[in-house]
Amino acid sequence: MDGLMMDVPLSIPLLLRRTEALFGHKPLVTRRADRSLQRCTYGECLRRARGLAAGLASLGVTPGDRVGTFCWNHSRHLEAYYGVPASGAVLHTLNIRLHADELAYIITHAGDAAIIVDKVLWPAFAPVRERLGNIPIIVISDDGDLPPGTIDYEQVVAATAPSDSLADIDEGAGALMCYTSGTTGRSKGVLYSHRSMVLHALTLSLPDCLNLRESDVVLAVVPMFHVNAWGLPFACAMLGSAQVLPGPCLDAASLVELFESERVTVTAGVPTIWHGVLKYLDEHPGHDLSSLRAMVVGGAAIPESTIRAFDTRHGLHIVHAWGMTETSPIGTISRVPSELASAPPDYQYAWRATQGRPAPMVEIRARSEQGLVAWDGMTMGELEVRGPWVAAAYYPGDVAMDRWTDDGWFRTGDIVTIAPSGCVTIQDRAKDLVKSGGEWISTVALESALVGHPWVSEVAVVAVPHPQWGERPLAVIVPVAGCQPTIEELRTFLAPRFAKWWLPDAVVLVDHLPKTGTGKLKKHEVRAMFKEQFAQEQRP
Repeated sequence: MDGLMMDVPLSIPLLLRRTEALFGHKPLVTRRADRSLQRCTYGECLRRARGLAAGLASLGVTPGDRVGTFCWNHSRHLEAYYGVPASGAVLHTLNIRLHADELAYIITHAGDAAIIVDKVLWPAFAPVRERLGNIPIIVISDDGDLPPGTIDYEQVVAATAPSDSLADIDEGAGALMCYTSGTTGRSKGVLYSHRSMVLHALTLSLPDCLNLRESDVVLAVVPMFHVNAWGLPFACAMLGSAQVLPGPCLDAASLVELFESERVTVTAGVPTIWHGVLKYLDEHPGHDLSSLRAMVVGGAAIPESTIRAFDTRHGLHIVHAWGMTETSPIGTISRVPSELASAPPDYQYAWRATQGRPAPMVEIRARSEQGLVAWDGMTMGELEVRGPWVAAAYYPGDVAMDRWTDDGWFRTGDIVTIAPSGCVTIQDRAKDLVKSGGEWISTVALESALVGHPWVSEVAVVAVPHPQWGERPLAVIVPVAGCQPTIEELRTFLAPRFAKWWLPDAVVLVDHLPKTGTGKLKKHEVRAMFKEQFAQEQRP
């Protein structure tokens, strides 16, 4: 027997019609490249978004076509976030920090029909433009001076009379597209549906997830090219939360200034950003950040020491989350459960440093070589997930069996333990574990501890060859200025928390560590830097 409910498509236009009806007056604030602030409203943004949709159609963009964006976080990028999917086309956000060769591959593989580019980013995009044939390139320019052969964004927005409303779209249709970082091979396309984005936005807003409200002022530091800005543009529009967009000014001083002046309540970014903000606040006390009730961190694990430091020194609350491009991205969220509400602070901090429990509608399990592992908080296995916003294949339909199980679960590549409570703790990426004498050593656990040492600024722990044990952990450290931590000091610091055989055998001090465009450590590059050196040292 079928239910007797209306069959209303779960589509992005459904969310945006609510925004227009109820929250057209709510503010959107953008910091431009010249550091000035530009202010508009949701109503203005959505009117221009409809104009963009009409203008793209006049250029030949049809439903299902991909429209790339090569932009910072600002209100005109937000117009594309809303206008492109609402037109039936697919928004394809491009990572502005990728090499031209990789960008050309991604654009060609996705089959982009048009690309919107920030003029301030033209020097990075120009080498790609030469390889793209006759794809229309639409440039956002504040001064009207355009690179040759490109189209003025403002003319596209104003060229054609926009529709009066946002029409329903098949909820199964593609809405947005992101490509994976490509750190272990060619980038792969993940195509999100309207339905998946609506369900993700609804869940993101729940109290036990990000707890977003109409009264919030949200600043997404996470780039809009990184997994749909973690879904925040859609959740905020649905709820009517004001948004602050930092543009290219992502240094700690600029962010803290915006937090304070715009009375930001919720912000989100990767650990690299928050380590910089913590250092800035330590060195520049006196800022009034009393409005800021949650700093969401994802993209990589953040150490317990950093969570404690924000709490105890600045009264700021870190919320730990885990996800991937393939999970839209929210997979788990670390909110202290009711049974720990009265627990000592140490217990609560330990929980908050984990990846937490799965978000509603996300199912989890973990598998070792022996099969599915018990939820005992000790047994390691590769995390597998499924849910309505988890990818079922890579674009254009590749179900790679090294990434999906026979029964359709996604293999994340993260090695975890799962506690009886369902709390997930990531131990490492499968490729980053150190296998020493047949036993696994978690580099993530060692890194999280080492970054708490007062002389350590950044750290990567990697496996290097060893003649007896197969592999041993090496600590590669960016020291605090003027400090020279030794391996003996670091091993002494780690000894109370780890078995002796877990402790690194050596330390190498470096000026910087390689990172991806979204601030994640490129551990494969760190491994490559030292693998051959240590292999040669072990040769007879």
